Formats: sequence, structure tokens, C-alpha cells
Amino acid sequence: QMFLATATRDPATQEWVWEEEPVQPYRTLTLDPSAQVLNYGQSIFEGMKAHRTAEGRLVLFRPGENAARMANGASRMSMAPPPKDLFLRGVEEVVRANAQFVPPNGKGSLYLRPLLLGTGAILGLGPAPSYTFLIYCSPVGGYFKGGQLTPIRLKVEETFHRAAPGGTGNTKCAGNYSPVLSVQLQAKEQGFSDVLYLDAVENKYVEEVSSCNIFAVFGKKLVTPQLGTILPGVTRKSIIDLARSKGFEVEERPLSIDEVLTADEVFTCGTAVVVSPVGFIEHGGKSRTFCEDGPDG
Repeated sequence: QMFLATATRDPATQEWVWEEEPVQPYRTLTLDPSAQVLNYGQSIFEGMKAHRTAEGRLVLFRPGENAARMANGASRMSMAPPPKDLFLRGVEEVVRANAQFVPPNGKGSLYLRPLLLGTGAILGLGPAPSYTFLIYCSPVGGYFKGGQLTPIRLKVEETFHRAAPGGTGNTKCAGNYSPVLSVQLQAKEQGFSDVLYLDAVENKYVEEVSSCNIFAVFGKKLVTPQLGTILPGVTRKSIIDLARSKGFEVEERPLSIDEVLTADEVFTCGTAVVVSPVGFIEHGGKSRTFCEDGPDG
């Protein structure tokens, strides 16, 4: 089952007016060939998960953070932002309608994909005259091969960059992801789990992995790249809050790849990957093994 709502401007006030449809069976969408999203790429999305507790309750992880991030992304992309109450209501309705597909406790989760599209027709370059907000879902297991606690192998990319200052690296716009696919596929063919990207200015500071943030651990200190050109991850923010509450020092600052290779531990985090230990990083002719393959103790 999926949730769907559309936004058009009120002719009198020019304010966005949202109209919801009842939760409905998953289906394909019909788009005009001149839909803005097909021609100019107005598209942003979110990633969330619903979990089943040991007692059988269904819970969501900080959905308000996703609602706020989508609103910020919509503003950056000149799109109509879904109101927070609409976003949260849609998420709850989709989870309730698909409750039977939420895996048992500890066996996976129900992944939710809120999606905002510029579906209105427009030939010239400009924002869409109307927008579609939808939420669909799918049960999922672990993101990386081998399961949640299997250390991953990362290859540092030195030629291609996923974002640049002043760009859209801090939003979940769809256009950020397709350009990295060729690099990611090549890395996987070489036996790596994913790619670690460097900054586009000096080509020496780590930014993030294809679909997740990164942390380096030095004793009781956690270091992670500062916000700006990276995605403000909900899991990232939660780890920072938890670490500080447990007495860890946390630094958000430029983090060079050379410094990363000297860390005690490295891990990635995100909605899809949750928290994944990094076992190996290769950077040019240098490499570092943090832990061997297999569950990280």
C-alpha cells in the first residue's frame, strides 16, 4: 500500500494546497512527457525504517527529522515542501497499512521511501507548477553483503566527486546518486563494499560513502566531517548526541584521508546501513586493515 498527495497553487493566494488520496495499492505513475522531473530533475527523497519490537509493537526512528530534512531539500530545489503533519501522517498510514510486511524483531525492517516529484508539465526551465508526494515501502534485511556486523571494505575515489561547495550535496536530491553509480559498480567488481569520496577542492578530506556518513574513532574521541557538502544524516546526528551523552568527545571538522588511516576504528552510519564497521580502506598505494573479515567483536 502507498500514500499519495498532490500540491497545486491556490489561484487567489498563490499558496500551495495539498490534496491527499486514500492509502491505495502500490501502482505505477502516469507522467506527462514534459513533466519537470523528467526534463529538469526536480526530485528529492527520504529513507526511513519501521521496526517491530520484541513485544510486537511497530516503531519509527525520529520521523520528524526526516520531515524537516525533506522540507529543507524542497526549499533548496525550489519545490513545494510537504507540511510536517502531512509527512508524518502519510508515514504512519503506510506503516499501518503494511504492518504484515514488517519483519519479526531482529530479522529486518520495513524500509519507507518518501518521494517528492515535480510532476507538473513545463517546457521551459523553471519549477514545476504541481508536485506529487508519495510514500511506498518494502521489507529489507542488511544493506551490505555478509550482514550487519561484517566489516566492510572501502575504496577511496580520487578522480570523481559526489558533491562540491555550493552544490546539492547536503540534500537527498535524486541527481546526487546516479553520477556515482559507475564508480560504485567498478569498486564492487574489485571486491570492495562501497566507495569513500573526497572533497572536490583539495581532494584530501573525506566526505561520505555513497549512501552513508562516516566516523573515525581515536580513543574516546569521534571525528566526522562537518556539514556543508555532505548529507545531514539522521543516524549521524543521533550518534553524535548519544556519544556526547556517554562522555565521548565529538569533533565535526575536516578529516583527511591520511588521518582516517591512523584511526583506532572507522564506521559508517545511515538509515540503510544502520551502523557498519569498516574493516579495510584502500587509498592509492596505501591501505589500512582495521579488523579482519567476519563479525567485529
